[in-house]
Amino acid sequence: MLLYLTEYLAQFESGFNVFNYLTMRAILGALTALTISFIIGPKMIKSLSANQLGQPVRNDGPEAHLLKAGTPTMGGALILTAITVATLLWADLDNPYVWIVLFVTLSFGVIGYVDDYKKLVLQDPAGISAMQKFFWQSTAALIAAIALYVTATDEVQTSLLIPYFKDLAIPLGMFQVVVTYFFIVGFSNAVNLTDGLDGLAIMPTVLVGGALGLFAYVTGNANFSEYLGIPFVPGSGEIMVFCAALAGAGLGFLWFNTYPAQVFMGDIGALSLGAALGVVAVVVRQEIVLAIMGGVFVVETLSVMIQVASFKLTGKRVFRMAPLHHHFELKGWAEPKVIVRFWIITFILVLVGLASLKIR
Repeated sequence: MLLYLTEYLAQFESGFNVFNYLTMRAILGALTALTISFIIGPKMIKSLSANQLGQPVRNDGPEAHLLKAGTPTMGGALILTAITVATLLWADLDNPYVWIVLFVTLSFGVIGYVDDYKKLVLQDPAGISAMQKFFWQSTAALIAAIALYVTATDEVQTSLLIPYFKDLAIPLGMFQVVVTYFFIVGFSNAVNLTDGLDGLAIMPTVLVGGALGLFAYVTGNANFSEYLGIPFVPGSGEIMVFCAALAGAGLGFLWFNTYPAQVFMGDIGALSLGAALGVVAVVVRQEIVLAIMGGVFVVETLSVMIQVASFKLTGKRVFRMAPLHHHFELKGWAEPKVIVRFWIITFILVLVGLASLKIR
């Protein structure tokens, strides 16, 4: 919205033209989201505590987690508020990608909110049934997938790019809808599974989201994309503002979520952030790179799948507890050590993913 105001004011004062620069608006988006988080955060935590919206804790988990019982959750509402406001203020609202990404993020946020509400307010331990959650996730993901497919203007936007190889892509055609669906729903649930320790999920989300913002910038710029040998997707650069807002909101939330956490994001945050990473990766044509940079999310999900499959087939567990971060806790690693080491791993994987911009 402020983009339109600054364009109008630029007629009278040329200095306002600086706001036409995508990088400037991305920086302002990040700062706006961060500021909103800092302002609203304490009030939201106080409200959640007053309404006794505390986190339930698994009885079969590490004993140290029993101390977390009652910590306010549903803090993901803070993240969504900051992202949405910052994006609406600084992004070009005529860009369809902005609306598709916001739709996915907020839709999955609503699903997470209903699940959290049923668990915490209505005291229904089951929350939304697995089938109901999967149905609504699938519905939102398919709407976005079809919208992206219909609005695709050339073959590259419906092809799966193979990183580190120049001009290597697999044309998918309508199968691109399936790939988009898989990444949105898959990463939504992957981030949700990872969100089990203080700050464990949010920092990797910030790192990966920030890196995807850089991909958005170069993918949406004809000169940079040609120089780097990556596909040019007109309009995708505007997603950089959303990614910057995500990073700013995430860092603001981490201020309150860092060990020992004052608030947890809950499903409202985890489901929406994972879906946001998935849809952004599709827009900027970097699905495989997302799987690399988000390796922590992928491994956490695989650990659950392996654990369940092993127990059903052999009656034995591969890990002491799944997801994987609990396995290391039960091995004796202190919670902060698990968190920071997973952050470091994500940082390394993000650098590996960014290297695909030059290694071709």
